[in-house]
Amino acid sequence: MTLIDTHTHLDFPDFEADRATILANCQRLDVERLVVLGVYQRNWQRVWELTLSDPALHAAFGLHPVYIDEHRPEHLLELGDWLSRLQGHPQLCAVGEIGLDYYIETLDRQVQQQLFDAQLQLAVDFNLPALIHVRRSHADVIASLKRFKLKRCGIIHAFAGSREEAREYIKLGFKLGLGGAATWPQALRMHRVIAELPLDSVVLETDSPDMAPAMFPGQRNSPEHLPQICAALAELMNTSAEQLAEASTRNARELFGWG
Repeated sequence: MTLIDTHTHLDFPDFEADRATILANCQRLDVERLVVLGVYQRNWQRVWELTLSDPALHAAFGLHPVYIDEHRPEHLLELGDWLSRLQGHPQLCAVGEIGLDYYIETLDRQVQQQLFDAQLQLAVDFNLPALIHVRRSHADVIASLKRFKLKRCGIIHAFAGSREEAREYIKLGFKLGLGGAATWPQALRMHRVIAELPLDSVVLETDSPDMAPAMFPGQRNSPEHLPQICAALAELMNTSAEQLAEASTRNARELFGWG
C-alpha cells in the first residue's frame, strides 16, 4: 500500500529533533513521497534545503493568507524569481500554500484576494498546480479559480466544504485534500460529504504538525500517521484502505506529473 502525503510542513521546528527518524519511518511505512509547503518568504530557503536532502521530498512555495501582515510586495517578486530559477527541477511541484482565510476576521480580505490572484497568475505562468488554503471562503476561491482557469489545477487543502462546493471544485479539475480533521467522530457533516466523494477526486494529506487525527489526540501530527488516516477515511468512504491509497496515490502522481 503506497501512500503520498500531499501536504506537510516538515521544515517546521516541531520536527527539528527527529526529522530524519520520521523520514526513515515513512519509507518503512511506504509513504513514498511528501510535499513540503512554503508559507512565507523566510522559510522558502529552509524548505528547499530540506527538500534537496531527500529525494522523497518535493517543494511548493507560496505566501499563506494567515501571514498576510508579514508579506511584502517584494516577496511576490521573489516568489516569481524562485519559480523561474527552479523551473523544471523535478523536486519543485507546485505553488502553495496560497488561498483565502475568512475564519480569522482581522485578516484584510481585499489584500488577501490581491495576493491570491497574483499567486494564481504565477501558477498559470509557470504551469504549476496550486495548493490552496480555504477557510470560510469557498465562494470567493471558486470564483477566482473560474477566472484563472489553471491548466494543472491543484488541491483544495483540508477540504471541509459542502457537497455543492465539492462538485464545483471537481468540475474545475481540482482534487480534494483529506486528512486528520475528518477522522474525528464529531465531524458528522464532513463524514456525510466524504462518503459521497468519488475516489478519483481525492488525495491524502496530514498537514503535519497540525490537524492530528482522532487516534492521536493532542499530539504533534506526522506523515507517519498517514496509513492510519487512510484506514479511517476509507471506512467513512465505504471502501478499503488499499483502494483509497491506490486512488489517492494515482491522483497525486497524475497531478504532480510523477509518472
